[in-house]
Amino acid sequence: MAGSGTHEASRGGDLAGWLRLAQTPGVGPETGRRLLAAFGLPENIFAAGLPSLQTIVSERIAQALCQPPTEAAATLIEQTLAWAAAGGNQVLTLADADYPASLLEIPDPPLILYVKGRLELLARPAVAVVGSRNASAQGALNAEQFSQALSQVGYTIISGLALGIDAAAHRGALQAADGGGSTVAVIGTGADLVYPARNRALAHQIAAEGCIVSEYPLGTPAIAANFPRRNRLISGLARAVLVVEAAAQSGSLITARMAAEQGRDVLAIPGSIHAPLSRGCHQLIKQGAKLVESAQDVLEELQHLPLPVPALASEAATPGGAAGLPASQLLEAMGFDPVTPDLLAARCALDAATLAGLLLTLELQGQVELMPGGSYRRLV
Repeated sequence: MAGSGTHEASRGGDLAGWLRLAQTPGVGPETGRRLLAAFGLPENIFAAGLPSLQTIVSERIAQALCQPPTEAAATLIEQTLAWAAAGGNQVLTLADADYPASLLEIPDPPLILYVKGRLELLARPAVAVVGSRNASAQGALNAEQFSQALSQVGYTIISGLALGIDAAAHRGALQAADGGGSTVAVIGTGADLVYPARNRALAHQIAAEGCIVSEYPLGTPAIAANFPRRNRLISGLARAVLVVEAAAQSGSLITARMAAEQGRDVLAIPGSIHAPLSRGCHQLIKQGAKLVESAQDVLEELQHLPLPVPALASEAATPGGAAGLPASQLLEAMGFDPVTPDLLAARCALDAATLAGLLLTLELQGQVELMPGGSYRRLV
C-alpha cells in the first residue's frame, strides 16, 4: 500500500505542476508548448531560473513563472486534484498516453484537458455534427437521425452541447442501439459546470454514458470568446465535420473553417434556397464541402480515410434477425408511396422501437430514404 500511495503522490505532484503552468499569467497553449520544448516537464520550467526563461518568453512571463502560485491558483489546483480523484473524472496533459492523438495533429492543442465520463471514446473514430442553435424541426430531426445512424455503426459523435443541432446530435447518438452512448460534448465552460442550463439533463446523461471535455479550468463560466475557440477541439477530435443547418453568419462555419485548416473533411446537408438556415450549408458546398443527403453519403465519404470504416450491416443487424421480418417483406409493406412509421408499424404488426431499427438498417443500405416530415420511401 505504501508503494501505491507514493506512486499516486508522484502523479499528483506532476499534475499539480501542469496545472500551475497552465494557470501562470501569460502562458497559453502556444507559450506553454514553447516552454515544454525548451525545458521538458513543468518542474524543469519552474527550476530553470529567470535568465534561462527569458530566452524563451518575455520578462513578465518569466517573472511569473519564478513566483509561487497565487493563493487563488493554489486553491484551484487543490480543487482540481480533488476533482480528478473523484470517480469518472480525468485530467489529461500533453504528456499523458491517453491524450487524444487526433488533437496532437492540430496547430494548438491544449496543455490540459478536463474529461468527465468515458475516456476511451476520445480514441474512437469520430464525426462532428454541428449547426444552428435556432434549428428548424427538420434540421433537429436530421441531426438526430444522422447521428444515430453514424453511432450505430461505430462512430463517436462530437458536438458542443449547445441548444438546437448540437443537442439533437447528442440525443441521436445516445439513442443508437449499439452505440453505447458514443457521444462527446466539447464545452466552453469548466467541466464542472453545465451551460446552457436547459441542457442539464442531457449533460448528465452524456457524462454517464458518453464523455464531456473542456480545456478550461474548473469553475470557468460561460464567456462568449471561449466558445469559438473550443470549436477547434470539436473539429480536431473528429475525422469529418457535418454541418446540418447554419445561417450565413454562424459559429458552425467557424468550426467548418477550422476543420478544413486541420485537414478534416467538411460535409453539409443542403436545404431550401429560401431558408435562412440553409445559406451557410450552401455557402460551404460552393466552397467545396461534400453535399450529403443521407448517413450513407457520410459513410461513403469516410471510406478514403486511413482508419477502417465499420461495416454498414452485420448478420445480427440485418432485418429479419431479431425482428424476424425479412427485408423484402418490410419493403413490400411499404409499397412505392411515402409511408409514415406509424402506418408501417400497423401494417407489419411491429412495435415502434423494432421498426425504427429495421428502417435505420435499410436506410444505411440505401434501400429506403427518410423524407421531410418523417415519412419513408423505398428506393429499390
